[in-house]
Amino acid sequence: MVNLSTALNPILQSLLKFYGLRSQTIEIQAGTVVHFWAPNHIIETYKNQANQVIKSSNHVEKPTLVFLHDFAATGVLTWLLQIMAFESTHEVFVPDLLFFGGSTTDRTERSPVFQAECLTKGLKLLGVKRCAVVGCSYGEIVGSKMAAMEPEFVTFLVLSNSNFAITESQSEEAFNRVGVRSWQELMLPETVEGLKKLLGVVVYKRPWFPDWAYKHFLQVMFDSRKERAELLKALVIKDKDFVIPNISQEIYFASGEEDKIFTVKIVQQTKSELGDKATLNLIKKAGHLAHLERPFVYNRNLKKILTSV
Repeated sequence: MVNLSTALNPILQSLLKFYGLRSQTIEIQAGTVVHFWAPNHIIETYKNQANQVIKSSNHVEKPTLVFLHDFAATGVLTWLLQIMAFESTHEVFVPDLLFFGGSTTDRTERSPVFQAECLTKGLKLLGVKRCAVVGCSYGEIVGSKMAAMEPEFVTFLVLSNSNFAITESQSEEAFNRVGVRSWQELMLPETVEGLKKLLGVVVYKRPWFPDWAYKHFLQVMFDSRKERAELLKALVIKDKDFVIPNISQEIYFASGEEDKIFTVKIVQQTKSELGDKATLNLIKKAGHLAHLERPFVYNRNLKKILTSV
C-alpha cells in the first residue's frame, strides 16, 4: 500500500510553489546542512550569487517572517496555514530544524543554542538582514536563543505555546499531568497507541483518524530517533540554571488555554517577570498546537502583532 503521507508530498510541494516558496538546502559548515522553504526570488538570488551571476531585481522588499516548528513535525506541516495567510505581506522563511526534514549534521552538539547558530547563519547566507521569529514549542526555545545572540538580527519574538526553556521540575509536572515517564516516551512514539496519546496531549480535542493513517504517519515522521532523543535530553535544564534571558526585543506569547505542556500558569509567570516588554494572548478551546487547532483566531492575533510592530 502506498503511504498516504508520502503520496501527499508532491501535492504539498505544488501548493508551496503556488504560494511562491521554493525548497533549498544550505550548507552551514562541512557536515551540517539546513533545509529551508523560502521565497522564489530569494532562492534565485542565492543561486545566482553562488554561480557568480549578477541579475537586477524589481522585487519590492517585504518584512521577513521566520516560522520555527515544534518537535513533532517539519516546518511546512506545522505552519502551512500561516504560510498561506502571510506570504503576500511578508517574506516567509520556513526552515527544518536539525534532524527534521532535510536538515542534518555530523556534529555532536544537540543544544538549542547550536540549532539557533545554524539557523541564523543559514538565514544570513540567504541574504536576510533582519527578521521576526515566530515559533511553536521547541522551535521558539530555539528562536529565543537566536534573539539573545543576535538582538540586531531578530526584531521581535512570538512564542506560540512555548517558553524560554523547560526545566526538570516543569518536565516532571508535565509527565504527571499527561501520564508518561519521559519526553522521549511522549514525543517519539513507536506505536499507534503512543501516537494517539501524543496527539491527545498536544490538542484540545483529538480528531478521529483510522489506525492505518496513524501507521502511515509513524512510518515517515519519526526518523532520526537516536538524534531526536539526544535533542530532547539537551533541551531540559536544571531549575537552578533557568533565568529569563536579557532580551531587548518585544516578546509576544500566543498560547492555547488548554496547553498541557507549557501551561497558562507557566507563561503567565514568565510574562510577569518580563514586565511591559511582553504581551500575552490566550486562545480559548486550544491546546499546545493553537495555530493548527484555531488557525483563524491565531492568524488574527498574529496579524495584530505584526501590524502593531
